[in-house]
Amino acid sequence: MARRGHRPSQAPASRPRFYGRHAVLAALANPERRVRKIWGTREALGALDLPPVIPITYADAADLGRLVPGDAPHQGLVAEVDPLEDIWLGDLLEQGARDRRPLVVLDQVTDPHNVGAVLRSAAAFDALGIVTQDRHAPPESGALARSASGALEIVPWVRVVNLSRALGEIADAGFWRVGLTGHVEATLAEAIGREGRICLVLGAEGEGMRQNTEAHCDLLAKLPISPRVESLNVSNAAAIALYAVATRPTVPQ
Repeated sequence: MARRGHRPSQAPASRPRFYGRHAVLAALANPERRVRKIWGTREALGALDLPPVIPITYADAADLGRLVPGDAPHQGLVAEVDPLEDIWLGDLLEQGARDRRPLVVLDQVTDPHNVGAVLRSAAAFDALGIVTQDRHAPPESGALARSASGALEIVPWVRVVNLSRALGEIADAGFWRVGLTGHVEATLAEAIGREGRICLVLGAEGEGMRQNTEAHCDLLAKLPISPRVESLNVSNAAAIALYAVATRPTVPQ
């Protein structure tokens, strides 16, 4: 059977550079991640037990600062890595076929800090993974990895060509697709109920979900925030929604 909703394999224009202790240590601990090179201060590198196959270069803080975006908090460590291997949506759905872990779909969320923060929340609340579009999502980068605080290495991230088709495949796998938006009356608590597998669908801050994405949701719901605030940052909304799913009442046995 052909597997759908995959990310097309494309050679990256350049290898990402991760910086900061959490991002670098998580990359080193991930057997699926290939770390090509590490730069660091003597103090930072001296605290690590590095495999001898990884080339290391000692550098002072100023030199490290020139390897990363301006003012990036490198904490004495910079690593050049290969992007992770592509993940097929069908494989991810099969991994979660026997549990109730939620899935997160992001519709054209392009800010790497937001995607990184969503990955961190997904790890905290044991989500099955996140799904984004291939062309309208940020690549792996130092900023994203630092915002994810290690979660980039442990939360599966699937990139798909066609988000609508992917949402159809997610529905076929038994997920109830709940889109978050502020222009409806139903709250998230009412939408998720007590049972069933939940796929949370969120759009970019400001624009929200596209109309076609909304049309592929089973239900639209809102977070009951104060009218004094127009909306929440997408990563904050994702964290609250994942908490709501994680703590929903269960059906009595």
